[in-house]
Amino acid sequence: MFNHPGKHTLIALALASAAMTTHADTFNRIATFANIHNLPAGSDVATETSAEIIAATQDGKSLVYSDSPLGGLGFIDIKNASMPKPGGFVSLNGEPTSVAVTATTVLAGINTSESYIKPSGKLVSLSLNDHKIIASCDLGGQPDSVAVSKDEKYVAIAIENERDEDLNDGALPQLPAGFLTIYPLENGNPVCSKMKKVNMTGMATIGADDPEPEFVDFNENNEIVVTLQENNHIAIVNAETGTVINHFSAGSAKLTMIDTKKDKAFDFSQSQTRLREPDSVKWIDNDRFVTANEGDFQGGARGFTIFHKNGEVIYESGSDFEHKVIATGHYPDKRSGKKGNEPEGVAIGKFGKETYIFILSERASLIGVYRDTGKAPEFIQMLPSGIAPESAVTIPSRNLLISANEKDLIEDKGPRAHVMIYELSDKTAAYPQIMSQHDDKGMPIGWGALSGLAADPKKAGHLFAVNDSFYANQPTIFSIDATHKPAIITEALKVTRNGKPAKKLDLEGISIDGDNGFWLASEGNAKKKVPHAIYHVDTQGEIDQTIDFPKSLLAHQKRFGAEGITQVGDTLWVAIQREWADDPKGLVKLLSYDLKTKQWGAVHYPLEKAQTGWVGLSEVTAYNDSLYIIERDNQLDENAKIKQLYKVSLDDLKPAPIGSTLPIVKKELVKNFIPNLKSLNGYVTDKIEGFAIDASGHAYAVTDNDGVDDSSGETLFFSAGKL
Repeated sequence: MFNHPGKHTLIALALASAAMTTHADTFNRIATFANIHNLPAGSDVATETSAEIIAATQDGKSLVYSDSPLGGLGFIDIKNASMPKPGGFVSLNGEPTSVAVTATTVLAGINTSESYIKPSGKLVSLSLNDHKIIASCDLGGQPDSVAVSKDEKYVAIAIENERDEDLNDGALPQLPAGFLTIYPLENGNPVCSKMKKVNMTGMATIGADDPEPEFVDFNENNEIVVTLQENNHIAIVNAETGTVINHFSAGSAKLTMIDTKKDKAFDFSQSQTRLREPDSVKWIDNDRFVTANEGDFQGGARGFTIFHKNGEVIYESGSDFEHKVIATGHYPDKRSGKKGNEPEGVAIGKFGKETYIFILSERASLIGVYRDTGKAPEFIQMLPSGIAPESAVTIPSRNLLISANEKDLIEDKGPRAHVMIYELSDKTAAYPQIMSQHDDKGMPIGWGALSGLAADPKKAGHLFAVNDSFYANQPTIFSIDATHKPAIITEALKVTRNGKPAKKLDLEGISIDGDNGFWLASEGNAKKKVPHAIYHVDTQGEIDQTIDFPKSLLAHQKRFGAEGITQVGDTLWVAIQREWADDPKGLVKLLSYDLKTKQWGAVHYPLEKAQTGWVGLSEVTAYNDSLYIIERDNQLDENAKIKQLYKVSLDDLKPAPIGSTLPIVKKELVKNFIPNLKSLNGYVTDKIEGFAIDASGHAYAVTDNDGVDDSSGETLFFSAGKL
C-alpha cells in the first residue's frame, strides 16, 4: 500500500508533542456550557443566543458574557469548573457589545443605535451581588469593546460607529466618526459627568476622517492600546489625560503557501500580501501587545503580530499559524477566498512563571496556545474551541482558560452557542487526536471531512480514510499511521479519472481490495447528477472500474445512499444509510455485489427507533466471521442517543435478488460510542462515520467534521479496543 513517511513525519510528531517535550503542562477541555441553559424561564428553547465577550469575577468562581441576540448578559457559576451551572440572565433592553468586571460590578457597553448614521449607546454598571443596574452613562455613539484598568481607576470604551457594509461596498468614510471614551470609576461604577472623549481622526492613512475603534486594553501603566480595524491603525492613549501617546499603521504581512480560492479543494500554492487590520488586542506586558489580524474590508493576515508600543514589530506569525490550523484538520476551505482561518480573539494569562498567549481562530474554531519568550513565542498546542470563538478569559489562580463561542446554529439544527472551559495540568494533551505530516514541499497535508475508514490487512495500525463531497474537486484517500498519538496522516492519494481529479463523487466508504487497490462507495444525489455507484481505484488513485447500481434499485433511489463498503471474499457489501422508497419503515438495505457473477442482492437490516430525527447506517467493515456496522441518529449534543456499533454474522447474510422480499438479519450490540464522543468534554457530534479493525484486531473510529462548515471542525479519532 502507498506509504512513504519520512523526515516530514518528524515535523508532525514534533508539532503533536510540543507540549510534552518542552513543557510538562498542557491545557485540556474539562467542560462545555450551552447558553440555552441560561434562557429566562418560559423561553422557547429555540430562542437564538450567543456567547460573545466573556469576563470572570476576581474570585474566579463566576463568568459573565454578553449575549447580543438575547439582548443581555448571561452568568455562569463555575465554583466547580468541571460542572458549570446556570447563573441567570439579565435583560438590558439593547444590544450588549462587550462586558468587563470589577471587584463589585459588571460593566457593559450597550448599542441602542437607531441606524448607522444615528448611532447611540450607553455604558451600564450592574451589581455583582444582585445583578441590578446601578448606573448608566450616555456614550454618544455605538460602543464596541469595553476594558477596565488593572487598578480599577478607569474604564475605556471603543466607540466604533460602525459602517454600513452594503453602502458603497463598505468603503470609508461613512460618518459619524468613531472615538474613544474614558470614564473614571468610583467603587466600580463610572462617573458619567467626568467622561473624556478622545478624538481619533486624522491619524490613519486609511479613512483618516472616519476612524472606527474596535478593541481596547489596559496595561499596568494605565496606557490604553486601541485597534482601529477598518483603518488598519493602532493608537496608544494615556488614560489619565486622554491624550494620544503614539499611533502607527498596523502594516501588512506577506503570506506564502496559502489557499486563496473557495473551490472545494486544497491548494496551498498561493501567496499574497495583506493589511493586518487587527481586531482583538491584549497587552503582554507594559511595552508589548499582541493583535489578532482578522481583517475586515480590505485585509486579514490570517495570523497574529506582537508589537512594541513604539510601533516596532517584534514578531509576525505570517502563514505559520494557518499552517498549524491546516495540520489539525480545521482549515475552512469555504473562507479561502476571503480571510482564511480569521484569527479574531486574543487572551493573555500568567500561569505561575509562564505567560501564555491564546489566539482564537473564528473560522477554524481553534485556539492556538503559545508561551511568551520575549521574542518569537513558542508554540505549545492547539485546542478545540467550539464554534466561532469570539473571546476568551483566563483565571490563572485556578489554572483555567474559558472561551466564548458565539455561533448559534439552531436554524440549521446544529450546535448551540456555548462556553468552554479548559484546565492547565500535567496531563497529556487530549487534542488533536489525528493530524497531518508535511508533504515534500514543507506544507502540512490538507484534510477534513473524513467519512470512511479501512485497515491494511497486513500491517497493524495502518489505516486509510476518504473525504466526502465537501471536497468535491479533490476526492482523496488518506494514509494514516495510528501507532502514534495523535495519529498521523502520512500521505494523500488523489482519486482521478484520466489523470484529473474525479468529479461527481461523494465518497463515504472505502475497502481494501487485497491487491494494493481500493473499492470506494459513492453516495449518489440525483438532483446534483451524482450517481450511486462503486468505484475501483488502482495504486495511483486512478479509477479503473465503475459499478453502477442496477436500474431495479435506482427506481426507488433516495439521496441517502451508500455509507460504507467492505469486501468479503468475492463479494462487496454496501451499507445504505436510510430507507429507500421500496423499504418498509425501519428496515434499510445491505447490498451485495458478486465480483465474479456480477449479480446484485440485498438483505434488510433493522434500525433502532429514533427518539428525534432519523437513524441510519454510516459504516460497514468485515472482520473474522462478522460484519461490523455503525448505526447512528442525526442528533448531537444532549439529543444524541444512538451512536452504536453492531455486528451481523456472515452466516446470517443470505442476500436475495433486488426487488424480491429481502430477509431480515439479526444484529448484536457491540459498543456504544457516546462515551467516546463525550471524552473530550465538548458537545457530542452527530457524525461518527468511519470504523475499521486492523491486522491485530484493534478497532478504530473517526468522526466527520463537515469541512469546518457549521461545525466545530473537531475530528475525533480513537481506539475502540480489540474485538
